[in-house]
Amino acid sequence: MRSPVPDTVHIVDDDASVREGMAWLLRTRRLLSECHDSAEAFMHVLDVQLPGWRQGQTPRLPGCILLDVRMPGLSGLALFELLLQAGLARAWPIIFLTGHADVPTAVASVKRGAFDFCEKPFSDNALVDRIEQALALSHRRLAEQNEQSRLRQRLHELTERERDVMHRVVEGLPNKLIADQLQISVRTVEVHRARVFEKMDVKSAVELTNLLRNSA
Repeated sequence: MRSPVPDTVHIVDDDASVREGMAWLLRTRRLLSECHDSAEAFMHVLDVQLPGWRQGQTPRLPGCILLDVRMPGLSGLALFELLLQAGLARAWPIIFLTGHADVPTAVASVKRGAFDFCEKPFSDNALVDRIEQALALSHRRLAEQNEQSRLRQRLHELTERERDVMHRVVEGLPNKLIADQLQISVRTVEVHRARVFEKMDVKSAVELTNLLRNSA
């Protein structure tokens, strides 16, 4: 079960009837939404609410984006490229809303990183199901990114000598061989090893190895 944080569906479409209809539909499924009448309007909101998004800042809360392919000004595809480059399309999966003529373009976008596309007119239930799946994916990806951030912080807190010991522990070397390679006592290796385990929040060399492998 996902934690009770306020997921938000960002609806980016120049058609007011589409925005209002989607917002109403999402309310019936108890999902929050924010409506934007253009790509530029959505980017302005991002600049205010998440000012570092262009430099890859990760949003704190999960969400997804419903994005119309064709809009006046900056098109949905152009916005998608910007979000893709900034990494935001990974944190907030993008579902394209498209007409029949745009299906090949939408399919190509899915191959490049969009979550899905829904052809107009679309099935309400099918679309909301995909939105909920996109939000679940956003939860997982943000959790992974947060864990990676915590791991980087733990690694940063290690001293140079502790990192030397950690690398050799992960290689499976015994304390005696580590001591010989680093020209320190076995007791000193044991102390550094214990500190590494404490700082990395692990209880064994196997757990440490798996933690670093999964983060690679």
